[in-house]
Amino acid sequence: MKHLNKIKWLTAVSLLVFLVACQSPVTLTSWKNPASNAQMSKVAVMAFLDKLEYIKPFEQAMDAYFNGNGLKAIGSLDFLNPTGKYTVEQIKTMVDSLGCDAVLVFKYKGTDQTQNYVPPTYTGGWGWGYGGGYWGGGYWGGGTVTGGYWTTTSVVNLSATLYIKDNPQAVWTGDITVTNPTSTYESAMTIAQDCYADFLKYNLLKNPNPKPVTPQQ
Repeated sequence: MKHLNKIKWLTAVSLLVFLVACQSPVTLTSWKNPASNAQMSKVAVMAFLDKLEYIKPFEQAMDAYFNGNGLKAIGSLDFLNPTGKYTVEQIKTMVDSLGCDAVLVFKYKGTDQTQNYVPPTYTGGWGWGYGGGYWGGGYWGGGTVTGGYWTTTSVVNLSATLYIKDNPQAVWTGDITVTNPTSTYESAMTIAQDCYADFLKYNLLKNPNPKPVTPQQ
């Protein structure tokens, strides 16, 4: 009975680890400036990430999703040289010349890493038989054991800030986390979906698509 209770406990722990691992890889916590009623029709997406090779696919995914749902969008790499230096006024002039009435800025804030232990899993037997080796080898009636192991969870932290023309302060901000990202493009596509849903919620779009769709890559 003692060993059976131990297996039940380990099974419960394994289930908890599984449920945590299956949570959504992207989370968004946002704030809308209550003093602003501004709306946008075309946005310039500017991603300040830790590596240049991440910026292009990130902005491409954002542009694809927004453009596919009625919000015109253009990434910063389509009108700025990533190695160039620009003043705020120069960027404003470029954004205005493109017909954009909003700028959405993403900033990389760091990556948090944690380690979690996944305990052994046991199959077969479930308490039948008394004898044999400890944890396997026939102890549980021919059951098998898969050894425990450590996993590393990486959480990427981003901030998002939306500025709409003729508004001196940010209209909308968001704190974003991405858990164990494997593809910059796919992660950005999910972020775009969450941001767009928030823009709908706060009535920030002049020409919204009330039933957003995800464009094919």
